[in-house]
Amino acid sequence: MARDNLSPRFGASSFDMNRAFIETLPQGLNAPINSVLLQAPGVSKDSAVNGDIHVRNEHANVQYRINGVTLPDGISGFGHVLDTDFVGSVAVITGALPAQYGFHTSGVVDIQTKSGKALEQGGNVGIYGGSFSTLTPSFDYGGRTDNTEYFFTGRGFTSNLGIENPTSSTHAIHDLTYQGNFFSYTSTLIDPFTRVSTIFGNTSNRFQIPNNPGQPFLPGITSAYGVTSFDSSQLNEHQAEQNTFGVVAYQKSINELDFQLSAFSRYSTLHYVPDAVGDLLFNGIASDVYRRSVASGLQGDGSYRLSDSHTLRAGFTMTGESTLVSTNSAVENTDILGNGVEPPFSVYDSNSKLGWLAGLYLQDEWKVTDKLTVNTGVRFDQMWQYIDANQVSPRFNVVYKPLEGTTLHAGYARYFTPPEQVIAAPVNINAFNNTTAAAPCAAGPGCSDPVLPERSHYFDAGIVQMITPQLQVGIDAYYKIARDLLDDGQFGQALVLSGFNYDKAYNKGIEASATYKNGNFSAYANMAWAVQKATNIVSNQYLIDPSDLAYISNHYIYTDHAQIWTGAAGASYLWDGTRFSASMIYASGLRTDLVFPDGSDVPNGAHVPAYTVVNLGISHEFATPREKPVTVRFDVVNVFDKIYAIRDGSGIGVFAPQYGERRGFFVGISKKL
Repeated sequence: MARDNLSPRFGASSFDMNRAFIETLPQGLNAPINSVLLQAPGVSKDSAVNGDIHVRNEHANVQYRINGVTLPDGISGFGHVLDTDFVGSVAVITGALPAQYGFHTSGVVDIQTKSGKALEQGGNVGIYGGSFSTLTPSFDYGGRTDNTEYFFTGRGFTSNLGIENPTSSTHAIHDLTYQGNFFSYTSTLIDPFTRVSTIFGNTSNRFQIPNNPGQPFLPGITSAYGVTSFDSSQLNEHQAEQNTFGVVAYQKSINELDFQLSAFSRYSTLHYVPDAVGDLLFNGIASDVYRRSVASGLQGDGSYRLSDSHTLRAGFTMTGESTLVSTNSAVENTDILGNGVEPPFSVYDSNSKLGWLAGLYLQDEWKVTDKLTVNTGVRFDQMWQYIDANQVSPRFNVVYKPLEGTTLHAGYARYFTPPEQVIAAPVNINAFNNTTAAAPCAAGPGCSDPVLPERSHYFDAGIVQMITPQLQVGIDAYYKIARDLLDDGQFGQALVLSGFNYDKAYNKGIEASATYKNGNFSAYANMAWAVQKATNIVSNQYLIDPSDLAYISNHYIYTDHAQIWTGAAGASYLWDGTRFSASMIYASGLRTDLVFPDGSDVPNGAHVPAYTVVNLGISHEFATPREKPVTVRFDVVNVFDKIYAIRDGSGIGVFAPQYGERRGFFVGISKKL
């Protein structure tokens, strides 16, 4: 009962990474899953608050699936939730997606857990750590009992580099993190045609917010709670995140019919605790921020083979989400000149919502010949959230294999993308009138319009060619036309995002990739060129500086997460039981404001300097008498100690500078059980 029969990838582009590939990367299974995803074409690096990664220059809009089941949105994304250790394989699927993929469509991170022959009886226990006081203990165990296969994993993580450093120094100030996660999976064959599986995951993360020394007070603020002098390196801000998710799936085959019915749920919270005095002095507001999301739903997917030429597929999804967004903010009144006047007082704002998302799809796979396959489909999606909206979305894909080893694909997709409900929650901006946190406009049309769903047309075409049995190359091109393009940014000290829309946008790009494997040597490389531009912000305008709003209203600008050139490469060689590995990423730089000598600027008109980061690793498995083997590894991250800015603090929705990790040395030891 292959799950791929329920969720095929007709006409889409995909980059597949099995467990063996992940293990050959520097850091191996100790690498965060977002670092693994950076090896795929068109996946660019960003800071943790901005989602860690972007796929084809899109902000967020990434869908995560485990064994074909879509995980509902949380608050802090999945970068710190999913652990690499339980992955059997992961694919990054992009392009003109077939009809079963809805809502978040810039990329699908399709994870298959370990199962079958890959699931051996036993496990591993290990510890990994090194620079920045990093320490990562981990364990996993799995096997089979009668008709049930199972495994579970756990990992702890502590480091003095939890969030990206706002300075270029090697060590961040006030950046300690404690993280822990657990994952379990079971799969039981009721009979040869019926399977029931369960998935459970939990993660708990605690962060200090790193400090940037030498920061000035906000203009007009001279004191808070009687304090008139404050060193920004002494700020004491914290953030806590909790994520729990579970899935129960029932899969069945009856003659020509395959189907899977799944129930899923996710609980997600985020709590930011400010420095009550310092935040008020430096930002004019000190907000205690709490966000909670509880999402549950059903997903069904079915496939019916009508004939040798036609296979019908249909399915649905329904998700209910209850969100709570509350802030308790300390602010000061302002005098006629706009300066803060003591004493500070609190403004409380809270918004809760029970919203719903629903989707239906139907598609037909038509094998016209043994070389040509056409897939046509249609989706209907409905949202009932802060606004209600829906869309009918046709999909069309063609796959043609004219020669052995040659695959061409082309497709069109109409997309409908609702905003994440917790990010789209409205704010009572009038409550902050005449305070040090006043919005630059009054509430109402043109200032606090609600966040809209994004609607787009997407075109994609590409070719994959086997040059030799060892070498495969590919090239893919895409073009997207969007209305109400979704974007979001960090508009305050808390590591949370707020959403808004651009009226019109386009996104285009070309990706080239190559993979090579010959015996004990393997290598890969890819390069992507991309441009995303948008104009006229039409929701939550109060977040944006008025001069920037005026410029954007009649100019196309780069979105803040747009990166023109993105590349990745790596190689691995196994010699006499020792694995040598290397990887690198190249980035031309995310956007920053272009500032002219007279002080005027073009929002997102420039970019931070380009950078290349190289990682190296070496590992060896040692046999032990009458015992399971022990593996020892040594890794160097950022070998050349490249100092690079991910963000420099300017740009739409960019609150603070963020620098990449400096050179680090890490050692690990693990033992099979």
